[in-house]
Amino acid sequence: RSNGMNERADLLMTPQSAERLLGFQESGFAADRIDECHGSIHHLQCLDACMPEIWPADDFIPEVDMEKCRLLSDLPRCPACDGIARPNILMFGDWSWVHQRETQQAKTLAAWVETVTHPVIIELGAGTDIPSVRSFCERMRRPLIRINPREPKLGGVKGIGLAMGALDAVRAIHAALDNTSFFAET
Repeated sequence: RSNGMNERADLLMTPQSAERLLGFQESGFAADRIDECHGSIHHLQCLDACMPEIWPADDFIPEVDMEKCRLLSDLPRCPACDGIARPNILMFGDWSWVHQRETQQAKTLAAWVETVTHPVIIELGAGTDIPSVRSFCERMRRPLIRINPREPKLGGVKGIGLAMGALDAVRAIHAALDNTSFFAET
């Protein structure tokens, strides 16, 4: 738990990969404070795109043979056509991704951006492979704090790179902010 960072009204998270989202939710970040720019593993959509809707994946609890890396349980099914369902995650070259949920989250992010004067943009672990946050920084014309033990260099982007693991870096940032009374009630 972040002891204050996740409760701030001026904080919005944009996980770049769907599997990282769960950590933010488990840490107490409110769902309306997260923009899942590549979708969510916690929602499903029809593989055949028979309908432009998604639904929660709460009922799908996969049983996996870890030794053989094989799914033992049945695949999730589409409630409309009974075809196979897939995670609502944007894949490369994915023309059938149902994006409405993320579109709404992006609108929330855009509205939030209008309310802040000096946003701090922190990229955790993505590096240069996934440019979503870096592109966001360039559009915002704001500095980037890149936290990546293997790829901390920023290239042409303004900011600072930290060659650290995400948890250690976030704890260090939190401690530094705590020492400045950042979390004190105003």
